[in-house]
Amino acid sequence: MNNDACIVLKKVNKSFGAKQVLFDIDLQVPCGCIYGLLGPSGCGKTTIVKIVAGILEATSGEAYVINERMPRLDLMNKIGYMAQADALYSALTAAENLDFFGSIYGMSKAQIKKRTAEVMALVQLSDDLKKLVRDFSGGMKRRLSLAIAIMHRPPVLVLDEPTVGIDPMLRKSIWEELYKLANQGVTIIVTTHVMDEADKCHLLAMLRDGRMIAQGTAGELQAGIGAGSIEEAFIYYGGKQNEG
Repeated sequence: MNNDACIVLKKVNKSFGAKQVLFDIDLQVPCGCIYGLLGPSGCGKTTIVKIVAGILEATSGEAYVINERMPRLDLMNKIGYMAQADALYSALTAAENLDFFGSIYGMSKAQIKKRTAEVMALVQLSDDLKKLVRDFSGGMKRRLSLAIAIMHRPPVLVLDEPTVGIDPMLRKSIWEELYKLANQGVTIIVTTHVMDEADKCHLLAMLRDGRMIAQGTAGELQAGIGAGSIEEAFIYYGGKQNEG
């Protein structure tokens, strides 16, 4: 185990029945790093983050978060997880959703009240606290899901396509907040299929068909092959995998 790494996967494989969806995934995410998983839908990104979050168990291989073998229930309070599908109670207001999740995380009423104001300001939903979630747009639901994920100030954030359906200006402010959190030592793993978002990550892993095809900084992945963009690099490394 590398003690400087907050998240470590070693030779992780995952199958659902006869179908194998992950093949020998190795990765190390340093503490305080924003680590991006880039690849098309169905390449295994969501399965990886669910293993990191302790929602799924690897078929073989090892997964560690904060030096603890996953899955582990008592680590759940240290992980903020934002799923691709919004896990919200639509019959409740935004405030009631935050109250509920805050209480699950063992926060006091005073802590919940203070933190609700902070996270809702961050995602620009302060005026919608009393609105029923069923009346929210898709983008508003994504923003509320993010607010819930960071509600209890977890040291590890696992975000599955966090900015899908969010307008460009708000996306920019959310990324600014992710950088602030990383500077405070929070370790963040983000899945995306958007090339310009991949560019924003400190480190990047490219995935295709359940396999890791390249890892490094966006700059390294481009410079190593003389690519002018992340997209060009992804096409190159994907082609190399097919040749292999």
